[in-house]
Amino acid sequence: MNELLSGAGSRDRFCQALEHPAAPWLLLAILPRFGIRRREAAMAATAQLTDLLAMNPATLKAVGLHPETITGIRAWQDKDTSHPALLEIAEALIACGQHGIHLVTWADADYPEALRHIHDAPLVLYILGDRALLGRDQIGIVGSRHATRPGLDHARRFAAELSRRELVVTSGLALGVDGAAHAGALDAGFPTIAVIGCGLDQIYPRQHQRLGQRVIEQGVLVSEYPPGTPARAAHFPQRNRIISGLSRGVLVVEAGLKSGSLITARLALEQGREVFAIPGSVHSPVARGCHHLIKQGARLVETVDDVLEELGAWWSLQAGEADPAREPGAPDLSRLGQREIAVFEALGYDPVSTDALSSATGLAADQLMQSLLLLELEGLASSAPGGYLRIA
Repeated sequence: MNELLSGAGSRDRFCQALEHPAAPWLLLAILPRFGIRRREAAMAATAQLTDLLAMNPATLKAVGLHPETITGIRAWQDKDTSHPALLEIAEALIACGQHGIHLVTWADADYPEALRHIHDAPLVLYILGDRALLGRDQIGIVGSRHATRPGLDHARRFAAELSRRELVVTSGLALGVDGAAHAGALDAGFPTIAVIGCGLDQIYPRQHQRLGQRVIEQGVLVSEYPPGTPARAAHFPQRNRIISGLSRGVLVVEAGLKSGSLITARLALEQGREVFAIPGSVHSPVARGCHHLIKQGARLVETVDDVLEELGAWWSLQAGEADPAREPGAPDLSRLGQREIAVFEALGYDPVSTDALSSATGLAADQLMQSLLLLELEGLASSAPGGYLRIA
């Protein structure tokens, strides 16, 4: 036993932990040799999956369970404190109590319905934050960990606007696009959902410790892994199926051809979700994944309205919110002077050199640089190798 279950009273703590309503589901989630195929066969043979835990060995064998699985169930029936699976769930439940972590199981009424119907849905979710958010309509936003400045800006702005349109932004708390999407929603005053590939007491990456705390305070942090579980490479593809499973659709902002974001997009398609992709420069390696998705049938997205149109008219902009003087999705230039507007209009979505901008606008170098700085501060332009480009 580890230190949580050692010392005086350890047997009592063990038995109390196993009385927790989530304990049977935790056991079913970690039973040896009880993968998705055997689980589905068992679900077809029982009214409730937890009925397995009361069956005798002969019946369990008839259901098609592996001997190791049957041994685990027998240990549950005998409250065998030496069995690894029972030790694991007792330790997990005690750790959840220590860290204030709540559990949502397959049997709970607020288990997210969209997630329930995916292949290999998790039987248990560990959560920190507002569990009611799991039932809200969500949009997944994912992308490269090595995103460009324009990509990060896109993630922030799309997340903020989609949140304003009453969709909860869901992502994976990774560096790059994921973090920018969470921050975009939070900075705009809206909640967000982060699904991570480790225990909730092991927020990863370390650079996002503070962002993770903000998610907990204003949204919800989700994992299928118990406290103490470190981040492992194999966990992230598993995590991705939950992001897409919770969401009505997935927006890919930037992605290389070998990006994990393409795994999320593939899972989304398999789950019957919509997939959206923002196109980029043909010269950018982090745009190639998005272009590949678009070739495969993903919806090309230029504005938030493109997403809402595909998802359904009932997410359309509420009356009175639109600015009739602006084309939908057009940048707001009302705070700019004529000089800045001229520079902005001379920019493209591929880098333009300062010499070309000076020639196009007739501005001296010092005036041009002042205008470019103002455009950067307004989030309308960004420096890039080869010059400057517009990001709105």
